[in-house]
Amino acid sequence: MRRVNPTLTRTWSAILFDLDGTITDSAPGITNSLARTFALLGRPVPPLQELMAYVGPPLLAAFREYAGMTTDEADEALVVYRSEYSGAASLDTAVYPGVAGLLERIHDAGIPLALATSKPELNAIRILEHFDLAKYFTAIVGASEDEVRSEKADIVAEALTRLGAAGADLSAPVMVGDRIYDAEGAAANGVPAILVEWGYGSPSEAAAATAIVHSADQLGKLLLG
Repeated sequence: MRRVNPTLTRTWSAILFDLDGTITDSAPGITNSLARTFALLGRPVPPLQELMAYVGPPLLAAFREYAGMTTDEADEALVVYRSEYSGAASLDTAVYPGVAGLLERIHDAGIPLALATSKPELNAIRILEHFDLAKYFTAIVGASEDEVRSEKADIVAEALTRLGAAGADLSAPVMVGDRIYDAEGAAANGVPAILVEWGYGSPSEAAAATAIVHSADQLGKLLLG
């Protein structure tokens, strides 16, 4: 799965980062909240391996696809999940080694940063602030509370819009994520994607990326030269 395109190293005008599986290892808080959600809904609790599939894609779509829920059932499940995931559960996470330092280096290099995550925007802001990382980002974009903006392509588009409004040069943006949803959402906006191996993606998802990296140091070389 370790594929690096040597021609990818360049000066990027703006960099978009996913959150879960890219900046933070948030799976414990998410899967525990999902398990409680299924239990509260009176449904069988899937094993951890199956719950891991929910980490990354928009949850409404995940509930429908993986649990076979109807639209109304998925809406109910999302409400329950958000209640379970609010507060301390959302902070049951850790920043991956080397990532905080890389974000600081990108910021110090003057390259605008945006967060583009399928996590609800207020939760994303809370997590970045908790780890003192929000200060590095020009824009922090997540799913809207009403889920009107939840698909990754729409989130990436909004992140680009906010970067542009802040005066960022959008001539050569790049997306950094860990799942195929990040690569496809970026591609829908004409943006190349770098996927990180330390996240929650599988080898089969690598084909959608421009490059794959296995460490923060390797990612830094692609982003900063």
